Amino acid sequence: MRGLYVHIPFCEHICFYCDFAKRVAKNNEMIEDYLTHLERDFCSITQSVCAYDTIYIGGGTPSMLSVFQLTRLFEMLKKYTPIEYTIEVNPESYTHEKGLLFKKYGINRVSLGVQSFEKSILDYIGRKHDNEQVFNAVSSLQSIGITNISIDLIFSIPGQNIASISNDLSILATLDVPHVSYYSLILEEKTVFYHKYLKKQFKQTDIDLEADMYELIVDSLKKQGYEQYEISNFAKNGKYSMHNQLYWTMQPYDAIGAGAHGYDGVNRYYNHRLLNEYYQTPLQGSYIETDTQKLSDTLIFGLRRSVGVKIDEINQDFGIDLLKHFDGLDKYFKLGLIEVTDGYLRLTQKGFLLGNQVFEVFI
Repeated sequence: MRGLYVHIPFCEHICFYCDFAKRVAKNNEMIEDYLTHLERDFCSITQSVCAYDTIYIGGGTPSMLSVFQLTRLFEMLKKYTPIEYTIEVNPESYTHEKGLLFKKYGINRVSLGVQSFEKSILDYIGRKHDNEQVFNAVSSLQSIGITNISIDLIFSIPGQNIASISNDLSILATLDVPHVSYYSLILEEKTVFYHKYLKKQFKQTDIDLEADMYELIVDSLKKQGYEQYEISNFAKNGKYSMHNQLYWTMQPYDAIGAGAHGYDGVNRYYNHRLLNEYYQTPLQGSYIETDTQKLSDTLIFGLRRSVGVKIDEINQDFGIDLLKHFDGLDKYFKLGLIEVTDGYLRLTQKGFLLGNQVFEVFI
C-alpha cells in the first residue's frame, strides 16, 4: 500500500492546543498562491507514482477553502482514485455544497473535528463551532452518501470531569458514525496553552482523573459497538483508518504541503513550515532511517495497535530475539503493561494508557 498526505495550513482561527503547521490566511490571494506552489510540489513528487491506496487532506482546516479553491485542489488530485479518500472538516466551515463537491470528486471519508460537545470546553480550547453545526454536517454528509465519518474528540482538557466525558459519549451515540478518534490533550510547544503553562496559567489534568476518563471512554465505546483497534482509535464494522495504518505499519506515503512529513520506506523527509521558505524549496530536510531507528519506529508504531507486533516477523526482519533484545521489557511484563498473545507482543488495556512508558524501552 502507498498513501499521499496533502497539507492545507490555513485556518480561520488558531485553536489553543494545536501545534501543526498552520496560519490564518490574510486573504483569498494567499490561499490561491499556496495552491499554485502546492501543485508544483505535487507534480515533482508524484510524477513516477501510478496509484495511491489512500489520500488524506489534512491541516489546518481544509474545509475553510471556498468551493472554487476546493475544486482547484481536487482537480489537481483527480488522476488518482484511492480506495480511501479523506478530508478533514471543521463543522463551522462545512456546507452542503462542499459536501456535494466532496462526493463529486470521490472523497469517501470525512474526519470531523468536534473535540467536545460542551460549549465551555470548546470556548476554553478556542473552537468556534456549536453542536447544531456538528449535527447538520453529519446529517448532510450522510444524506449525500458519505457515511464513512470519523469524529475527533479530546479528553483530559482542564475543566473536564467524568460528567463532561459521559455527556460527550452520550451525544456521540446519537450520531451513528463508524469511527471515533479520542485523544488525550497533549501540551505541545508553540501553542497558546504552552505559553499559558510557562506563565503558570495552565494546569494539566490530574493523571488519576485522566486514567478514569480513558477507562470510561473505552468501556462506553465498547458498549456502543466500537472496537478499539489502536490506542486512541475506535471503529465499527471494520471501518479502520487505512491511511493511519500506513503510518503504524511503516508503509510508504508521500507528502506535499508546508510542514508535511513523508516516508518512502527508507528515507524520512519533511517540508518547510514557513510559506516563503516552502515556496523557495519545499524540502527542508531528509534522513535515511538506520536499522536501529527502523526497529524502534516499527515497535512504537506497531504497539499502538491493539493487535500489537508479530514477534516472529520482527525477529526475522531485524535478526534479533525481540523478547531478549530489550532488557527493560521484563519490568513491563511484571507491571501488566504488555503481554504475548498468539505470537504477538501487545499492550494490555492498562498498557494503552501508559504506553509511553513502554515505548521508552525502544528509544
